[in-house]
This record gives sequence, C-alpha cells and structure tokens, in this order.
Amino acid sequence: MAGIDSKDIHKIIVACDAGMGSSVMLASTLRKQLKDTGVSVEHTPVNSIPDDADVVLCHAGLAARARAAAPGKVLVSFQIFLGDPAVTRLVNTIKNGGTVDA
Repeated sequence: MAGIDSKDIHKIIVACDAGMGSSVMLASTLRKQLKDTGVSVEHTPVNSIPDDADVVLCHAGLAARARAAAPGKVLVSFQIFLGDPAVTRLVNTIKNGGTVDA
C-alpha cells in the first residue's frame, strides 16, 4: 500500500511483541494526542493485528513481522517509544491533513 489519506484513518494499532509496557504507554499517549480527531488507538501483539486497522505503528525491530501479519496495511515504524519523529509526523498529519506513507 502506498499510503492513506488522514481523513481515512479511523483506527491505529500500536503493535508490540507482547502487548505490555512501552507499547501500552505509547498507545495511551496517542489516545490523548488524538482525543478530538475521532481516531481510535489500540495496542495488540504484532501477530494479532486486527483486519480493521488503518495504520499499524510498531518498533522498527518488529516491522517485518507486522508486515507479514497485516499485509496491505500502512505501517509506520519508529525507533524510540516516546518522542520519535515518525510518531510525531503521524499525529501531525492526522490533525492537519495529508497522507501517511507506508
């Protein structure tokens, strides 16, 4: 998938290895940042990404597994859990409009 327009993003999945810890914290932070946008944020293990996800957000070390678990979904990978520029770009694009690239 090439990308997705911000107006078509309704559900973001924060995918992680076990579904605990840092990913839960990131999902909570994103929920607060996107509170008034109508976008829901959930966290799941990388092997359990739901079909209705519009964007999958995961650590770069899990990107290959996320692509295999959710082919065709827009995948945004990051290096650090809090303050990563890729996550900031995603939030800003959803709030301000534009395209999120795969």
